[in-house]
Amino acid sequence: MAQPTMAAVAGLKEIYLQLKTRMERAVEDFRKAMSAIRTGRANVHMLDSVSVDYYGSQMPLNQIAQVHAPEAQLITVQPFDPSSLATMEKAIRSAELGLNPMNDGKIIRVPVPPLTEERRRDMIKHLHKILEEHRTAVRNIRRDGNDAIRKASKDKKITEDEEKRALEEIQRLTDDEIKKMEEMSKGKEKEVLEI
Repeated sequence: MAQPTMAAVAGLKEIYLQLKTRMERAVEDFRKAMSAIRTGRANVHMLDSVSVDYYGSQMPLNQIAQVHAPEAQLITVQPFDPSSLATMEKAIRSAELGLNPMNDGKIIRVPVPPLTEERRRDMIKHLHKILEEHRTAVRNIRRDGNDAIRKASKDKKITEDEEKRALEEIQRLTDDEIKKMEEMSKGKEKEVLEI
């Protein structure tokens, strides 16, 4: 006889859906953070972390300008409001991305220099740090789920067997999400090391 999953047990369905959603959000956040990491090629997502002081408020660069990667080693930034060109150039320069933007009065050209071996190692260290932060986030979500299940069992909303199965299922879910992130990280690492 098949054992009911958490989603099938009335007292656990809400907990399960909440955990799954939060874990998927953590994985998606990791995917976004990873896309901002530089590889040898120009990528519009490299500037996702840049925010610009735009009329007194901080705005993401990609919301106030068109960002393109017309060549493998070049990113262009065309502001919707040409008067903010200098501010955008300053924001890109101070974002600590190792990029040196050039402003010609209409558009900002950001040459993407090839990565040195040392810079590649730094990128991989940074990637591993991001991965570990997101692994920790998923484990914290697991802990919250385990606490909720133990509380439901203590309050006699579920049986001990249901508690045991639910805890095992949360562990499987956690392992699956962490494995997804590790596989994405390996792919990105390979991309960064490619010359």
